[in-house]
Amino acid sequence: MRYEIRVEGTMSETLTGAFPEMEHVTMSGETVLFGPVVDEAHLYGLLNRCQSLGLRVVEMRRLPE
Repeated sequence: MRYEIRVEGTMSETLTGAFPEMEHVTMSGETVLFGPVVDEAHLYGLLNRCQSLGLRVVEMRRLPE
């Protein structure tokens, strides 16, 4: 599975480094993290990481294969 997680604002290099398994781009004032998600536990782990870093998730969606 591949997912996209949109986060409010531009993430620093340090913050994007906290998501080594995800690629990222910045567009329209948001940072988009995208990449493979192994299972539900991995997905919840990514969301927990966002929360613990104080990031506001704007949108999350599964990408077509």
